[in-house]
Amino acid sequence: MPNLTNHPVVSQQQWETERRKLLAREKELTRLSDEVARERRALPWVRIEKNYVFDTPAGQHTLGDLFEGRRQLLVQHFMLAPGWEEGCPSCSYMADHTDGMLVHLGARDVTFVAISRAPLAEIERFRRRMGWKFKWVSSCGSDFNGDFHVSFLKEGKGQVYYNYGLQPFECEELPGISVFYKDDAGQVFHTYSAYRRGVEAMMGTYTLLDLTPKGRDEHDGPMSWVRYHDRYAAAPAIAADSGAECCHTQS
Repeated sequence: MPNLTNHPVVSQQQWETERRKLLAREKELTRLSDEVARERRALPWVRIEKNYVFDTPAGQHTLGDLFEGRRQLLVQHFMLAPGWEEGCPSCSYMADHTDGMLVHLGARDVTFVAISRAPLAEIERFRRRMGWKFKWVSSCGSDFNGDFHVSFLKEGKGQVYYNYGLQPFECEELPGISVFYKDDAGQVFHTYSAYRRGVEAMMGTYTLLDLTPKGRDEHDGPMSWVRYHDRYAAAPAIAADSGAECCHTQS
């Protein structure tokens, strides 16, 4: 936890001197971020050869159908396995940021969809509780989650391939984001996937918290404070318990 009790207090002039130094560092970070984004867009693509089919409220749709007429598809691999009473708390935190972005993503030729392995009825039950409007479909019965390395059933409890390397088994579901492109001929290509802290791209709250004096204030561990949005106490104080276990917390 940051110690704010004895934090330095200076004149406005000295503060602006220090702020300009930090601004120079922030500009370096912005330029680096722009450079990495260009490298991300330059990655080669992989053509999707398998015919993935998903259960949706409008019936069965292929991966190509999920684009809904746009060229780009952004997928949240949402941790909700068959039989789970609730989705992952941290995936839910990610999803809380989504609905307000949909109109803006659509204007930039991007369709968003969440995909989980749970049956559609279980997805819809949790979605109704959380009040979300974004499209959320079921990959139950397909190889999609396994092929994109976010569900681990065949591997057992040994080593699994996740975040582009082998690691010990943690749980049957892990988080991720994947991006796809569809060309004029209707061919679909996998262009990008991110895991671990890469999924923070969806967590706008973190961006704002990083501007504040207390920052993320995660003294009990990464994301230990995160709750389902209908489970926060009325007061801003963090509850004593550390919340549900989640697999988002490693670098």
